[in-house]
Amino acid sequence: MEEINKTAKIQFFFRPFSADPKVQVGIFVAFLTMYLISLSGNTTIAVIVQINHSLHIPMYFFLANLAVLEIFYTSSIAPLALANLLSMGRTPVSIPGCGTQMFFFVFLGGADCVLLAVMAYDRFVAICYPLRYTHVMSWPLCVELVVGSLVLGFLLSLPLTILIFRLPFCNNNEIYHFYCDMPAVMRLACADTHIHKTALYIVSFIVLSVPLSLISISYVFIVAAILRIRSAEGRHRAFSTCSSHILVVLLQYGCTSFIYLSPSSSYSPEMGRVVSVVYTFITPILNPLIYSMRNKELKDALQKALRKF
Repeated sequence: MEEINKTAKIQFFFRPFSADPKVQVGIFVAFLTMYLISLSGNTTIAVIVQINHSLHIPMYFFLANLAVLEIFYTSSIAPLALANLLSMGRTPVSIPGCGTQMFFFVFLGGADCVLLAVMAYDRFVAICYPLRYTHVMSWPLCVELVVGSLVLGFLLSLPLTILIFRLPFCNNNEIYHFYCDMPAVMRLACADTHIHKTALYIVSFIVLSVPLSLISISYVFIVAAILRIRSAEGRHRAFSTCSSHILVVLLQYGCTSFIYLSPSSSYSPEMGRVVSVVYTFITPILNPLIYSMRNKELKDALQKALRKF
């Protein structure tokens, strides 16, 4: 009981990127700029899809939900990270606060990964079974798939977060990261974390490998269907609807797999922190840019909306 009380009183601090305040301010400006661009870009996509009736089809419904997920996903990290950059790592976070951030980060990140698999399935049905598309991808099914992504993210995140924060934490309270990432927090525990690392690996494998396998299988059938299209214009149009999604998948899954599926013995706190910047700040910026630049219908809707102002 005394150990639990001691752990409950602990406050975590995040290690600064640099001991030089000027460097920290420079990183703060970069992070703030990326965060604001991410918010504005993803909000724009969500609003454009909502106000344009021509975009009220499953593909853009999923894209709008992905954009909203990205907004909340980045917002679960950015405010505390920005505060710590300005304070040189002197902004504390309590155990419950750290656990809350970890839960929402894993919950939203997991839902994001599952939703990308749902989007691959949508493209698979649209290209391989175009005549049955509207029947298969009905609106009730689309809503169920989005809700299912959220439920799966929740069910994977909650027990893992509870398991990690049942660990005792002792005197070392400096997290070698800019947010409460699971591997970084577990390094501070003063108890054996073998079971927790195994649980993290299993959850990471489910969240990353299973959806990625489904995406890969979908694209095998999609590529085969595209190659059977006789006209070059038809092949180009079919591929253009998928290329944006492929780029986003490579960015999202590549970085997160590097962190969560690498052997724990090879985990580098410094490298983990740098790679995390990519999927917490850079990827949410690139998603709206990739989709808006490579998708003609979305680009036209955006240009039409801009001309009204």
